[in-house]
Amino acid sequence: MGAQAAGPLVLGVDSSTQSTKTLVVDAETGVVVARGQAPHTVGGGPGKESDPRQWWEALGGALAQCGDAARQVSAVSVAGQQHGLVTLDAAGDPVRPALLWNDVRAAGHSERLIAERGGARAWADRVGSVPGPAFTVAKWAWLRETEPAAAAATAAVRLPHDYLTGRLTGEAVTDRGDASGTGWWASATGAYDTEILAHVGLPPEALPRVAQPGEAAGTVHAGELPLPRGALVAAGTGDNMAAALGLGLRPGQPVLSLGTSGTVYAVSTHRPADPTGTVAGFADARGDWLPLACTLNCTLAVDRVAALLGRDREAVEAGGEVVVLPFLDGERTPNLPGASGLMHGLRHDTTAGQLLQAAYDGAVFALLRALEQVLDADATAGAPLLLIGGGAKGRAWRETVRRLSGRPVVVPEAQELVALGAAAQAAGLLLGEDPAAVARRWGTARGTEYEAQPRDDAALDRLAATLTDAEPLLRR
Repeated sequence: MGAQAAGPLVLGVDSSTQSTKTLVVDAETGVVVARGQAPHTVGGGPGKESDPRQWWEALGGALAQCGDAARQVSAVSVAGQQHGLVTLDAAGDPVRPALLWNDVRAAGHSERLIAERGGARAWADRVGSVPGPAFTVAKWAWLRETEPAAAAATAAVRLPHDYLTGRLTGEAVTDRGDASGTGWWASATGAYDTEILAHVGLPPEALPRVAQPGEAAGTVHAGELPLPRGALVAAGTGDNMAAALGLGLRPGQPVLSLGTSGTVYAVSTHRPADPTGTVAGFADARGDWLPLACTLNCTLAVDRVAALLGRDREAVEAGGEVVVLPFLDGERTPNLPGASGLMHGLRHDTTAGQLLQAAYDGAVFALLRALEQVLDADATAGAPLLLIGGGAKGRAWRETVRRLSGRPVVVPEAQELVALGAAAQAAGLLLGEDPAAVARRWGTARGTEYEAQPRDDAALDRLAATLTDAEPLLRR
């Protein structure tokens, strides 16, 4: 064990697109006493797919790195990447590789579902979100049409975190946070929408039970993992909901996450229902809501531009009027699944560093524009942005966010917030406490604060005008 524990130990798991991370945490103090990490692979081809069995193997590998600490935990929680479609046969084995959240092949099916079920406003009112290509309901519709044999062989449908929780406990359980990203859980009623399920040909019995906040999914029964049999297992949640728990968020506190994808969100006491589809009306893991907007192109896209220019990712230069919209993988916000990257305003005197800065600006612009729609009556004007994710460590990312937002920025010291939030959920279950209050007691949001800068309205105006003019081209 890496540090001495004062209280019982809990385990938080983050099963993401590219790896599984585990943290063994002291439930009383939040001290991380052991950690592990094991990679996943994402298959090639036209989509983004992974074999769910490798997530289980990676969980075992990450736990092995935690040593004896893993064998001493009293409660476990799994957080996982949202939206992924895991199809299981009658024996509980994967029918095919899981379709991941960033697989956009269901774009046409998403559009048809919206039209067939009353339009965007009806979907937003009913399930809280307009189901874009990432949503599980669109992926299931795509599978039924393009791979009918696989759909027919499917006896159970799970989200990634449900799959791991099910193998840990033997129980079919999910939570309201992750379920709210499927498109078939109705935020208006807090239950599966049987009419939508009938429309897409998915029987309700194929889905897991939705546990209430603070309810256990079961206990550990999987003997092949280095975990104590009988340890409590929380319901788990989606990765964004877990990060909100990990920060101990109060309503209205804005978060900007810079990872392979970018996200902006805030806890809200009001049920979101955005008919434009920009804001996903997610539930959180506690009983409130988590309005969220997500972009597909963030750190990975900017790093690709840096590589093409032959420059270090921090080698940016101010000045110039070049605009870059780095939509290299299509884009979710704005909803342009077929888009590619666009450059406008290149001059003879444009430098490589200015071009790279423009890529940062384009990525941050998309997130900040979405943040305006995420924040609601709970938000405090001018409140600091909590900046998290891998990009938050980079000076160029931090300075771009400060310059384009005009807000102060706080970079929390705590790392691996998804796994930490899962650990807080496990601790809340074990101790009978609100998991967000547990995280606040742990002090997870403490960090370095950077003062606000004057907002660069000229750059924002150039970006907005370019996007408006180029949108017809980007939709092709």
